[in-house]
Amino acid sequence: MNIYWESFRTFFKIGIFTLGGGYAMIPLIEEEVVNRHRWVSKDEMLDLLAIAQSCPGVFAINISIFIGYKLNKVRGALATTMGTALPSFMIILAIAMFFHQFEDNHVVAAMFQGIRPAVVALIAVPTFNMGKRAKLNKFTIWIPIVSALLIWLMGVSPIWIIIAAGIGGYIYGRIAA
Repeated sequence: MNIYWESFRTFFKIGIFTLGGGYAMIPLIEEEVVNRHRWVSKDEMLDLLAIAQSCPGVFAINISIFIGYKLNKVRGALATTMGTALPSFMIILAIAMFFHQFEDNHVVAAMFQGIRPAVVALIAVPTFNMGKRAKLNKFTIWIPIVSALLIWLMGVSPIWIIIAAGIGGYIYGRIAA
């Protein structure tokens, strides 16, 4: 069987049957990748887990990228990543399609009213933690503030902010170097 299809299918199955996030996937990934397919050894799996945990981003996607890349470079990483992400995407899409049927329900509306402040906190905490890790100082603090204001008050797309920041970082790197 084609390695791309086999790795996609394996990680799709892992993505469907894993509830509880990326860390809940570890036993399934080990069973499939180490024991069943023998794509990596137990020692390599430990190394890949350590690397995936230490990298920014979603753990499940990180580990699938590393295993896919080990299997067959970029194409392998794309196959495993798509396999991992597609089940969640499909479930969220289905929820979004049927959400409108429940949005006028008073019980559901009350639940969402209570969830909203918690969601703000769940977003705010990682944001502040990222700010600390970014080592913002009196010379750089203006960047996230101006970016947030441009998005919030002027409706600038976050994509343009990211592109501008990337170009600015590149120019700064060329000048400072």
